[in-house]
Amino acid sequence: MAATVTRVEPHQGLLRWLARHGIDHEVHEHRLSYTAKETARAEGVEPRTFAKVVGVEAADGRKALLVLDATDRVSLPKAAEAMGVDTVRLLREPELEALAPDCEAGTIPAVGALFGLPLYADEGIREDAEISFNAGSHRVAVRVDRRAWEAAAEPAYVDIAAGPAEHTGPAGW
Repeated sequence: MAATVTRVEPHQGLLRWLARHGIDHEVHEHRLSYTAKETARAEGVEPRTFAKVVGVEAADGRKALLVLDATDRVSLPKAAEAMGVDTVRLLREPELEALAPDCEAGTIPAVGALFGLPLYADEGIREDAEISFNAGSHRVAVRVDRRAWEAAAEPAYVDIAAGPAEHTGPAGW
């Protein structure tokens, strides 16, 4: 059985991006966590201020990153509407790893430009003065001023969070 190695340093491209855009940030190392809610708890922040990143692909092959509060679930129909297509699907783990080979699966930072992808953020993100998000590792996150991140990352704000009875795809992403 092969051992799993968990990175403990932040994604270097993310650190360069933050520095290039003059974004003050805090890098936090935390206990190993695999979900956005777990990571928020490990970070000691409100889960609604921890931004999870979800990768999707349209039938025409276009991919995008979606950013939502850790407490929300993505609505695939709303994500498709935001992208101007009929349907989207969640990217599978090997596809995420291919998109961001320097990141552990499920820890892509909320910066589409790092991966050449458009970035859509749920309207709920706007409610937070600061946000945290994964920094390429299951053990490291960054905390930034949301307005500074917004000015540099240039997300398209859309309604992509699912309502209580809405189908959200596998595991409620």
